[in-house]
Amino acid sequence: MNTKERIFHSVLFEAIALIFVITAATVFTDAGAKSATGLAVGLSLIAMCWNYLYNLGFDRVFGYNRIERSFKMRIGHGLGFELGMVFTTLPLMMWVLQLDFITVFIMDIGVVIFFLVYAILYNWAYDLIRQRIISNRAAVSTAPLR
Repeated sequence: MNTKERIFHSVLFEAIALIFVITAATVFTDAGAKSATGLAVGLSLIAMCWNYLYNLGFDRVFGYNRIERSFKMRIGHGLGFELGMVFTTLPLMMWVLQLDFITVFIMDIGVVIFFLVYAILYNWAYDLIRQRIISNRAAVSTAPLR
């Protein structure tokens, strides 16, 4: 993926995730909609930066052929990403939600489980759709003119 596509991939992922995070933060915490939205946007910005850097490094180490990645590799990819997110987001969540470490850590584990599943499904679907688009473009560009 080039830089433009990596940014698109990340922004689309976070836009969909924002819907889930804002809803969950509003429903499951005492944070109002304004605080929940601010927290979600802050976490999303952190995640987008981390997503770009993490995936760039992951591709360099494990190869650029994303369609051939096994389910096991996708789980490892998701776990590595989420582990990095836990370390960076715990302090922000504690501050915004005004909750102690243990409470936020337990909440964050729930978020990690959700995002692990979401990330695996999103990336798998994205890779399959991307492959189809690339294949269709190649078929159209090599089709004989009439």
